[in-house]
Amino acid sequence: MTKTILVIGTFDTKADELDYLIGRIRGEGGQVLAMDVSVLGNPVIPVDVTKHEVAGAVGETIEGLIALGEEGAAFEKMSAGAALLTRRMYDEGRFDGLIALGGTMGTDLALDCAQALPSGVPKYIVSTVAGSPLIAAERMATDVQFILWAGGLYGLNPLCKSSLSQAAGAVLGAAKAVEPPAFDRPVIGMTSLGSSCLNYMKRLHPELTARGYDVAVFHTTGMGGMAFERLAAEGAFACVMDFSLQEFVNMLHGSLVSAGADRLTGAGRSGTPQVVAPGAMDILDLAGWQEIPARFTDRPFHQHNRLIKSVAFNAEERRMLAREMADRLAAATGPTHFLLPKGGIEEWDRPGGPAHDAEGLAAFINEAQGSLEGRVSYETLDCHINDDAFCAAALGQLDLWVSEGLVPAGKSAA
Repeated sequence: MTKTILVIGTFDTKADELDYLIGRIRGEGGQVLAMDVSVLGNPVIPVDVTKHEVAGAVGETIEGLIALGEEGAAFEKMSAGAALLTRRMYDEGRFDGLIALGGTMGTDLALDCAQALPSGVPKYIVSTVAGSPLIAAERMATDVQFILWAGGLYGLNPLCKSSLSQAAGAVLGAAKAVEPPAFDRPVIGMTSLGSSCLNYMKRLHPELTARGYDVAVFHTTGMGGMAFERLAAEGAFACVMDFSLQEFVNMLHGSLVSAGADRLTGAGRSGTPQVVAPGAMDILDLAGWQEIPARFTDRPFHQHNRLIKSVAFNAEERRMLAREMADRLAAATGPTHFLLPKGGIEEWDRPGGPAHDAEGLAAFINEAQGSLEGRVSYETLDCHINDDAFCAAALGQLDLWVSEGLVPAGKSAA
């Protein structure tokens, strides 16, 4: 059960903190592989991977990086080298989990190193900006863990030691306890938005499981869609059921509740068969503390909780969203089928519901049909997205693709 942890940091400016972290890991029975990513100074404690090796991994020298005269530019090169070495050393079996620490520079580098590793490898970043909106969704590895480094900018102190000791236990414990994804059965990647707004997964999950698939449902509140897109782009899914496009419309309208600019492209790039629907495309989600943009102040409003709130799109905005959606789907390299439920696209979008706008929904449907025609296979349904008929249509398309050999058949549980 002895596990080795890759510890990444600037061993010139944060030697005391890194030495303490390493000592806590070793004190709990772990081994350490230390990578120095500093540029200007030299480490004052021994390291296993030197800054010269990190720079050399991308054909640079430390002297050359210093000559750039710009800290940010130099550290971008170090980030690229550290990420390459991180993956190379993992593939060589040299470590079992990663932990990195830093301020904005160290966090920026750590994000690249975490992304270099596959899902299931423990990844911890101890950061002075953990949880900050400075960290864009697309920079996040699918299963990275953050620990806020309170009082840790410079020098050891009781608060800093508390954070670092917990981090040491967290990464070592994770390396011992982790069950990496085995993917023994084909996986269906599905998106949804909570279970009150969109609840089709409650019916689809048992049906798909009975067909021999594992089902991974991603919550489309930014981080969920980010993880979904990254895995879809890697070809991790046998088929995608992307039924909640809320993050896509958020991204187009500048909301912080975004999965990044690549939303609705991952499955298309990897050629993964995808069944898509416009779940919750009628509303813009905002962070609970964000001011509602002035152009939306006259719209229907829903305060979901203290973290998130929503406003409705008008008919013209929905037409634009339909066109943008169709353009992205048309670029897909694999089978794509679009389900267009005419009865509503989220639970509050029913006749009499607080977000129902018959004119806006009709405008979206008409624009979607015109934009998809001749470019993407689509099907118009006389039902609501949360109705049984919608689930039946989704399953029917999956079954068709299985019969055609486009999607692998499921496997019975062992």
